[in-house]
Amino acid sequence: MASPHPTAATTTATMRWRGHIVLVLCFVAIVFDGYDLVVFGSTLPSILAYEPWQLTKSTAGVIGSLALVGMLIGTLAVSVLTDRLGRRRIMLISIAWFSTLMLLTAAAPSLEAFALLRFLTGIGLGGVVPTCVALTVEFAPRRHRQTANAVMFSGYSVGGVGAATLALIILPRFDFRLMYALGALSLITLLPLTWKFMPESVAYLARSGRVDEARATAVKYGLVYSDIVAAEEHGPDRARSSLATLFSRRWIASSILFALTNFCGLLLVYGLNTWLPQIMREAGFALGAALTFLLVLNAGAIAGAIGASSIADRIGAKRVVVTCFLLAALTVVLMSLEFPFALMLGLVALAGLGSIGTQILVGGYCSTHYPQSLTATALSFTLGFGRIGAITGPLIGGFLVGLGWGWQINFYAFAAFAVLGAATAFAVPRAPV
Repeated sequence: MASPHPTAATTTATMRWRGHIVLVLCFVAIVFDGYDLVVFGSTLPSILAYEPWQLTKSTAGVIGSLALVGMLIGTLAVSVLTDRLGRRRIMLISIAWFSTLMLLTAAAPSLEAFALLRFLTGIGLGGVVPTCVALTVEFAPRRHRQTANAVMFSGYSVGGVGAATLALIILPRFDFRLMYALGALSLITLLPLTWKFMPESVAYLARSGRVDEARATAVKYGLVYSDIVAAEEHGPDRARSSLATLFSRRWIASSILFALTNFCGLLLVYGLNTWLPQIMREAGFALGAALTFLLVLNAGAIAGAIGASSIADRIGAKRVVVTCFLLAALTVVLMSLEFPFALMLGLVALAGLGSIGTQILVGGYCSTHYPQSLTATALSFTLGFGRIGAITGPLIGGFLVGLGWGWQINFYAFAAFAVLGAATAFAVPRAPV
């Protein structure tokens, strides 16, 4: 006869399963986030060729940045609203927002409407990344937080691979608008599941005075309550808001340096994801090959970032982040040379680790540098500032492509920012005790 009481092993397995649900939901949210951003780069050659809109390359750079301007606004808004609304509610609002706007984008009647809708889509996307990183790190086992964050954040590259793969299949046969409509599937898939299964943050519940609920959630998910809220209950910054604490004497140097590191990382991510297919087209590759480079860029980030994050869990995030930034600088410079196609694919894969993969590592580094009560706000602010780099990346690409100085100049510019990112990451001080 079976025991009426669960064994300790069964209870532990149940708690671990619940924690995995949080990871999976955040992963899928980031997949859609990555798809909805990379889809513009995937469809850019087709939009440039769409005669009714008469899109120029310089204007394409501006439109590529509009979603990122929206993300900047959305991310900064989250840094202010997290303390009031909670991470679960922010995530639900963000998913509903960007999903609806992607559907409207697919029906855009003009280039101007398309540009406006990309901007509005970005506002919803801006709330996804910091919220998902904060929730993933909070609900992950303490010794595996970097790896859990990397697995979750690799969803961005999975979405990028999906966008590039679907573009190879869809664009030769159908209108580019279908690509944007597919980005709205999260409205009927992810949103209901998040509503049903996503818990509220323990740190938010404790900060809101709902201590009993916070403790119950921690027990349910197998978390150590004191690890999450000790700084909240006993730290010298208890009376301050999260945003004020971020700029206190203890944390201001870290906050500024993480913001600059995110600037460089996101400039690389969005500069390459927006312009790599078009740059490779100008280098003489066919559309299919150019889109393959985009696919490989994101695939390299998936494998590389997960492996690098497991190393970061053992030796520390700073060393790995600095090394990967320098790897990005080297491989991007080498991409400016005329190597055989197979070798170019290998370099692009390494560039994916050094750019997108490094940005994943930066998110994990930032989230484990601060106490849990500050994580969501720290990520929102530093990623929000970093969005300026994300905006700048497509603009730089469009400007340099428009100058006609040769496609290689883009890679030299991106390499310079990779070196700067390595320097700012290296300068981040130890977390104050």
